[in-house]
Amino acid sequence: MIDAILLVRHTEVARAWRGYCYGVSDTGLSRAGAAHAAALAADLARWQPDIVLHSGLRRTRHLARLVAATAGVESRSDPQWRERDFGTWEGMSWTAIHRATGKAMDGMIDAPDSFRPGGGETTLELADRAITALAAVSTGRVIVVTHGGPIAALRGRRLGLAAHDWLALVPALGEACDVARIV
Repeated sequence: MIDAILLVRHTEVARAWRGYCYGVSDTGLSRAGAAHAAALAADLARWQPDIVLHSGLRRTRHLARLVAATAGVESRSDPQWRERDFGTWEGMSWTAIHRATGKAMDGMIDAPDSFRPGGGETTLELADRAITALAAVSTGRVIVVTHGGPIAALRGRRLGLAAHDWLALVPALGEACDVARIV
């Protein structure tokens, strides 16, 4: 039985990735991101999770392992919690993507059921995957260290908002969202 689920966005990624599309790319953390993760770990461990899940990508795994070690619980990877797959856009600067595609990026919001950024995942596929990942959580108090996209999609779906309103629901780096409060 699930008692509670806390969704936490990873901390700041490596400086080399700032301004770049990195969705499912396995980026590391910046020094500030690693320090932020270390500071968050004790606070999150006080929430007394029974398990800590993460997407498997380094930027979530780092914080998840710190929290799990501090709380004395297991940390486990679940790739369903990964960020959106941006296909060929991965690793490109957002400026280069905009230069190459113009307003095509708007398709993520304007055509959430059919637009595939860089041939990757649609907005609604991301949302469906996040819903499936959430439904698979089955025990106790769970912390999930994940990404802005899945959290915003879950919040948007749970609040009954259209996809074009989800961008405002992306939490800050390191921010935690109690699932019960977004129902």
